[in-house]
Amino acid sequence: MAKGSITAPPSKSYTHRAMVLGALTHSHFSLINPLMSEDTRATLDALYALGTEFRSNSKGILIHCDKFRRAPGVIDAKNSGTTIRLMAGIASLLPEETTLTGDESLARRPMGPLVEALSQLGARCQYLGNPGRPPLKITGPVTGNRAEISGDISSQFVSSLLIACSQKSGDTEIILKGQLRSRPYVDITLQMLREFGADVEEKDPRFFVKGTQRLTRETYTVPGDYSSASFPLVAAAITGGEVTVRGLDLDSPQGDKAILEHLHSFGARVSLGKDSAKVSGGELKGTEIDVRHTPDLFPVLAVLGSVASGRTVLKGGENLRAKESDRIATTTTFLQDMGARIVPRDDGCEVVGGDKLHGTTVQTEGDHRILMAAAIAGLVSSSEIRIDDNDSFNVSYPGFLRDMHQLGCRMELRK
Repeated sequence: MAKGSITAPPSKSYTHRAMVLGALTHSHFSLINPLMSEDTRATLDALYALGTEFRSNSKGILIHCDKFRRAPGVIDAKNSGTTIRLMAGIASLLPEETTLTGDESLARRPMGPLVEALSQLGARCQYLGNPGRPPLKITGPVTGNRAEISGDISSQFVSSLLIACSQKSGDTEIILKGQLRSRPYVDITLQMLREFGADVEEKDPRFFVKGTQRLTRETYTVPGDYSSASFPLVAAAITGGEVTVRGLDLDSPQGDKAILEHLHSFGARVSLGKDSAKVSGGELKGTEIDVRHTPDLFPVLAVLGSVASGRTVLKGGENLRAKESDRIATTTTFLQDMGARIVPRDDGCEVVGGDKLHGTTVQTEGDHRILMAAAIAGLVSSSEIRIDDNDSFNVSYPGFLRDMHQLGCRMELRK
């Protein structure tokens, strides 16, 4: 049974953006309560290669960058899609060539729509391997005034363009083609740009961004992360426990705040404090959820559906197949192996829950959210589950095992 109180880890999405925007102030900037994970360290390393200085203190990180310079070598985004996409936008501002790469998983993730948009603005882009995928070279500076970009693959493409276009010479019109997925992540970018003093106007399906804007801000405090908080909160619901997660901004535009509504719709008891959420178990029943704007919740929602009685449908997640793993396949496979009656769909899955889950060996394909979702499923398994991955949670939630232990959940890390 998961029971107790923890503090939410800092938001990964906010940390990435605050690091980049802090460097773009070209002044002394203090980032308070950043998430220090493998993904965000990849962004720090990339910014360092481009001439940004960092110094740690008791509250977070001091950031200073007089001017971006040519990276002395290849920028390795490792496993971080946010890093390589935000850095592609920054690279397009520089007159020198920048080479961007990542690990084997990142090399399978799409870059085409962003590269095409940057090319429309005048960047010279060259793929070094498979077309549309990393690694690639980008040479700027971008000077065009109009770009079209597909919004139905990744919102990170749009976020990268919005940030880069606020710094390029000349104003820019960005036109969205297709339905924008994961809209809340673009809302986070817009919110933060405006908090740093940028002028961005939106008239659906267009954004108008003024060029050569001066970003100004001395400090920024990163809020708690709903994506990570979803794991201990779901643990409370499925084990019949009670978990409080503190440090959450209830007014945040984070899309994964929807986990609170989803838990309520499944039948869990949810109560909110000033900056906290408490979830306790209830009579869980299946429901239907559109994950179009919250794809990171898909694995743990599938676990919840497997435990709840009746039918659960998760839909709208076509882009789940282009995440760190094919999350539809990896999620449905490990739950099938645990005895769940779950079948994949092109845009999600359908599960008839209520059966007792049992032990298995889970193949995560190095995907941090699969690891954590499988660990949560293991809390209600009739026998031990083993996971072939003992550290990918460090990508987004380094304190995952510590927090679960604090809540009384038995999880053992074996090298």
